[in-house]
Parts: sequence; structure tokens; C-alpha cells
Amino acid sequence: MNCSLLFYGISKLSAFLSPLNTIALTRNREKDAAIMHKVLRQGRNIVMCPEGTTCREPYLLRFSPLFAEISDDIIPVALQLNVSMFYGTTASGMKAFDPFCLMMNPWPSYYVQFLDKLPEACTCGSGGRTKFEVANYVQDVIGKALGYKCTALTRKDKYSILVGNNGLVN
Repeated sequence: MNCSLLFYGISKLSAFLSPLNTIALTRNREKDAAIMHKVLRQGRNIVMCPEGTTCREPYLLRFSPLFAEISDDIIPVALQLNVSMFYGTTASGMKAFDPFCLMMNPWPSYYVQFLDKLPEACTCGSGGRTKFEVANYVQDVIGKALGYKCTALTRKDKYSILVGNNGLVN
């Protein structure tokens, strides 16, 4: 498979264990767009996990619309990991332990559903949609496939709620 996995916040160990070539994103829109364009120019496909989707409840955080600006060739994939004991995602702490926590589960299971490619009418270029409309549409399609509720919460909102400070730093 000629793919690269673009990610925001996984451990170096998780990146090493990934079956796909991994490339870290920076959270800087211009730099990340340049990285995505470079990968596409190399003839590789991009597998991108929207930032902030590692919720432990059946909710999807708002997707960053950057992917919608890069290409009209978008195929959403609904992916759900079911664990019985240990979460393989760290909200705080050492991310290097994530793969170990995941592997300690006696029966982890994945639900993967490749959804239909976005119709041209639902893209930025051919369809004339805004990047936000495309991102919201993809979030909605994936949410429905998983039976998840879509939210308008961002990654920052999620972590503010987790630490209980409403985003305020002393």
C-alpha cells in the first residue's frame, strides 16, 4: 500500500510500530499543508486521523478542515477500537506506554468501515463547498457509521474539560 500516516500526537514507539510510513504534523497550518502537498506530489496516499478524535466516549470532536483544502479525493473511514480493560491513549503522561496499554487488553477489537468516497458536490473544489462544510460533512458521515454524536468541541476544549480548568492557566 502506497500510503503515509500523518499524525499529530502519537508516541515515537507507536509511530515505529505503525505498518504505514509515519509523518508527524506540527499544528501549524502552513507547514502541515506543505507536508501534505509534498506527500501527495510523491504519489502517495494520505491516511489522516483528525486531531482530537481519541475520545473515550461515543463522541467525535470537531474535525480540522485542513484535509478538505488539500484534496477533493476524500474517502472517510469509520474506525472504532473496543477494549475491555486498558485504554491505549494517554490524556496525560507518557505516550510511550500507549501501545503497551493497548496490548495488555485480553480481547481488543477493531471495527473498520470504509465509507463511500465523497461525491464531487460535497467537496471544496468541484462542489464549491467551504472547508468547514466538507469537514463537518465527513464528521457527520463517520459519526453516523459509528453511532457517535458529533460535537463542536475542539481538541483544546477536550483537554480543558479533562483537566477541569476551562482552558485557564494560572
